[in-house]
Amino acid sequence: MTAASRARLLAELGRYDQAEAELRLGLLARPGDPDLLALLSAVLRLAGRPDDALAAADAAIQAGPGSAGAHAERAENLIALSRTREAVEAASEAARLRPGEPEVHRVLARAHAAGREFGRARTAARQALAFDPRSVPSLLTLAEVERIAGRRRAAARATRAALAEDPEHPGGRWLIALLNAERLHVGAAMRGLRELAADHPDRLRAEALAWPILGVLAGLRRGLAVGLPLTLAVRLATPWWSLAGLFSQGIALVVAVVVVSFTARVLLPAGRMPWRCLALLPRRAVVTELVAAGVSVPLLLWYGLSAAWPPLALAALAVGVLIISGTLRVRVTSLNPR
Repeated sequence: MTAASRARLLAELGRYDQAEAELRLGLLARPGDPDLLALLSAVLRLAGRPDDALAAADAAIQAGPGSAGAHAERAENLIALSRTREAVEAASEAARLRPGEPEVHRVLARAHAAGREFGRARTAARQALAFDPRSVPSLLTLAEVERIAGRRRAAARATRAALAEDPEHPGGRWLIALLNAERLHVGAAMRGLRELAADHPDRLRAEALAWPILGVLAGLRRGLAVGLPLTLAVRLATPWWSLAGLFSQGIALVVAVVVVSFTARVLLPAGRMPWRCLALLPRRAVVTELVAAGVSVPLLLWYGLSAAWPPLALAALAVGVLIISGTLRVRVTSLNPR
């Protein structure tokens, strides 16, 4: 078995450190091998190290400028780094070098989708499907393009077509769960994720199973970041508008009721699983967000019923803590994807 074969097997098992070690040993014997360097780039990317992976892809291209696989891998890393224009250029070069390879068209589709060029992304995905209309990877690429574009029905159709070919495919099952989550079909999404986690325990991070809590917190940050300043702004207009105080109270009550309704709609059907996964998340940040959100809503209700300034001021403070803590947590998570 070659170093590349062993590395692929280890990567499939999620043992990325060992796969990297195998490839680096192989490169000692065959320095500058573009295929080994491209495979090293893929392993580093899967391990959550896109900067290192991009360096390996660049080395692969330098060693073999005509390697379509190296250009495609470079595109994948540029997508991960949100450098979408460069990703499209790299993926287009891969497609030019190997136009008969479905995978390079799938990479091009992902690059266009990352750049919000959905028409071109669909064209590339369908080009990949033209080689094999029943290809599960190509169907799922089209599904992901449609999901990002906001066309959830089209995404669901493509995903079901993929699962008809391979009912146990983890990518298809994940996408169905994700689509259910986006449509707030919380119970169905959690069932799908629990089953997927049982069959593929190494595939899902804690964030995936805790998405109802994280999703609620994200929704509360957005909603309260709009609702509370609006409430405050209308209240400050009282000297010029006699009804401003009453309208401000009404806004506060509406915001509080909407927030509570949204939270209940998501968390009640989710069950206990998301809460069990909190232990695997940055707990201090999440707990801070939960406390800040839990405090801000009763304070808004208090203000809406009493028109007193102190609860509105305290609610503003709590929402500020919620937004800052959530922003810092998301940033830390993005810097530490594993």
